[in-house]
Amino acid sequence: MADEITSADLDAWLRRSAAELSAHADELTALDSAIGDADHGTNMARGFKAVLDKLDAAPAGDAPTVQALLKSVGMTLISKVGGASGSLYGTLFLDMGKAAPASTSISGADFAAVVAAGVAGVVGRGHAVVGDKTMIDALEPAVAALTDAAASGASAAEAAQAAADAVTIGRDSTVPLVARKGRASYLGERSAGHLDPGAASSAILVQALADTLAGDAAGEGGDAA
Repeated sequence: MADEITSADLDAWLRRSAAELSAHADELTALDSAIGDADHGTNMARGFKAVLDKLDAAPAGDAPTVQALLKSVGMTLISKVGGASGSLYGTLFLDMGKAAPASTSISGADFAAVVAAGVAGVVGRGHAVVGDKTMIDALEPAVAALTDAAASGASAAEAAQAAADAVTIGRDSTVPLVARKGRASYLGERSAGHLDPGAASSAILVQALADTLAGDAAGEGGDAA
């Protein structure tokens, strides 16, 4: 990725994510009602509404650093989202923030490393691996695609789209799996045949990133890859 991602880009991503999670809240809750507590969509929409409120309350003028922005999101999600989702998504953004620079922009390659650090934090928190029927089934392929694209010199928009393509495949791979983590694991074989709600919400976030950066690329006269 030759171009940079700014804190303004990340702000736009978070706003788009909040809108998409709100729009898909009922769908996510329906997925969770089949194998979980039937509250994932509600919790994620509430958490990102709180993120949106935090963004709107920030003083106008000075842009936050990438580090400060991501850490703020993580703390907000931990405080506002109930259950495992708050802990895991909060950890994702907190650990991304810890790995991010205290500057208002970040290179594409460094951003891929930041996302990788966040996903590693989720793995450390939840101890899930690919195949357990969790958000990791969606996020691990997305990180791999983002990292590979960064190494190949793809633009930020192209790399994010590669991650979005990979996250969709990872999300859909959870359908036939038997859950080995979380509340869904209590169902045993009956958890098979259902899409994991955490994988679904993860896919929404990654697709929102791709859509945001594609819009920026188009607005600058580039290809919205």
